[in-house]
Amino acid sequence: MIEEKDLYGIKHYIYGEAYYGSDEGMRFRLAREPLRNVVYESEESRQSDSPRLKASVWFGKLSYEKTPEDEITDKDFDFDAEGYKEAVGWLNRMRDEHI
Repeated sequence: MIEEKDLYGIKHYIYGEAYYGSDEGMRFRLAREPLRNVVYESEESRQSDSPRLKASVWFGKLSYEKTPEDEITDKDFDFDAEGYKEAVGWLNRMRDEHI
């Protein structure tokens, strides 16, 4: 089971870095979309591109970059603490549906 404490907190994603992980055969990626470093920007500027938290899952041995797009399932969430919690719940549901 993926828990919030196992992942980087929502603030990590303002640095323009994605988080990659796996759980029971499911691989996943969490990232701010659009993916860019906004840590030194004003709050207004950070929100100007309508950021989302994008969760992606796929199954198999290949990395995110090498997995065909049609084998990756994506879902967007609000880029805030609540969206982060929803993304973690969605990742767990996706894993549970597959095993």
